[in-house]
Amino acid sequence: FSFYKPKSSRDWRSFGMYAAFIVALFTEMYGFPLTIYLLSGWLAQRFPEVNFLASHDAGHLLEIMFGWRANPHFGPFHMLSTAFIFGGFWLLASAWNVLYQAQRAHRLASSGPYARIRHPQYIAFVLIMFGFLLQWPTIITVVMFPILVIVYARLARREEAEVAAEFGAEYAAYRARTPAL
Repeated sequence: FSFYKPKSSRDWRSFGMYAAFIVALFTEMYGFPLTIYLLSGWLAQRFPEVNFLASHDAGHLLEIMFGWRANPHFGPFHMLSTAFIFGGFWLLASAWNVLYQAQRAHRLASSGPYARIRHPQYIAFVLIMFGFLLQWPTIITVVMFPILVIVYARLARREEAEVAAEFGAEYAAYRARTPAL
């Protein structure tokens, strides 16, 4: 919330969906494992040696499905997940600073991450969500992830129209040299 301060109803809607993704993920990760419960019959048949309700480690389904029986927090999926999550937070923090300074000066944000992509904050949110999805896939988050990606892509298009109306030719030149995503 400290990086993304919703102002309009559209902002609140997209922030609410992102928050729902995070709440659903962590509820299953540290609360009731709905995905494991719903898939318990299939999981028990495929992996009879694993007690999925006994420990947090058993919830790292990708590690188990690929047969890696070591500590899942040091497995390849978790390490890759950590890289995506930290990379996303780094991108979000660096993009937020550029956007904040540009908004204060009422100018177009086109330096830092904005020099390479027009929507680094949305890319950062997607990287963070993908990282958590790699670490702890759940039925709800697997369904929500593509929906959120579509929501952010649509939100980016709407925001571009607003910025184009505000900055005109300057934004058109920026848009021509900088990819959206």
